[in-house]
Amino acid sequence: MRKLLMENVQHVIDEYTSRSQSDYHSDKVRRKKESCLQRNAEIVKVDAAGKIRGMTPQRNETQNILYDVHYKYLIKQGDLLYLEEEVEKRCATFYKDKIYEDREIPIHYEEIEHEDSFSLHENEARVNYHYDRLSAVRYAERWWNSYNPAYKKFENDCTNYISQCLHAGDAPMRGYPAKGKGWWMRNQNWSYSWTVANSMRWYIPNSTVGLRGRQVNDAKELKLGDVICYDFEGDGRFDHTTIVTGKDAAGEPLVNAHTFNSRMRYWKYEDSTAYTPNIKYRFFTIVDDR
Repeated sequence: MRKLLMENVQHVIDEYTSRSQSDYHSDKVRRKKESCLQRNAEIVKVDAAGKIRGMTPQRNETQNILYDVHYKYLIKQGDLLYLEEEVEKRCATFYKDKIYEDREIPIHYEEIEHEDSFSLHENEARVNYHYDRLSAVRYAERWWNSYNPAYKKFENDCTNYISQCLHAGDAPMRGYPAKGKGWWMRNQNWSYSWTVANSMRWYIPNSTVGLRGRQVNDAKELKLGDVICYDFEGDGRFDHTTIVTGKDAAGEPLVNAHTFNSRMRYWKYEDSTAYTPNIKYRFFTIVDDR
């Protein structure tokens, strides 16, 4: 019976990914096309591949199968041709070994914890450093769709991933062991600013020691290795963080991110299910001691 179920699951995955490649009217591809159209770009080719992640315990003859769909979009914009990638998490529900629902698992950008006592405590000695943007981007590319075992992994991993990228660029940790102080991850513990999107949004522009940044008004001012923070609902609490890993033909940032794992994605997130008309962005360029 399990073998039959897995065969049915694989059939669902194959059917879905095949449809994703050919159906340019699907909601996901439609949103992506609209986003491209606004910047005079077009999707030349879509490729999709599915992979089973696991299954929930069977109850009342009902079984949920979790699987990922890895999309690759070949995008042409003027003379520029580049590959954008993202991974969609889906759930196929079977009853008596027959499917009756197949859906995308919505992403909830919930905070890992709250910064009850977050503060800067800038009385530490200055640690001079030079931000290695290339190393930060290399790290972002290496781990965009996987997880470095040297760090703790979170279900909502976006800011943790960005912190790792910044640290790979030689941004120094500081503040251990106070969770509300500095920016650090050590001994299976971490500061709020390392893991919480809203804390990082406030930490970067207000820090004067170690990792710090300057807010700019235009996304085009950002350089590789810089950071974008997202408030999807526009309610003042920031939910998501990305890192700039490329530029499109118009000089607009392309970003990598975790939680909804993606690389070389257009920074506005207009094609995301989390997008709302109230979205707010903050753009931070990292500064160092040069």
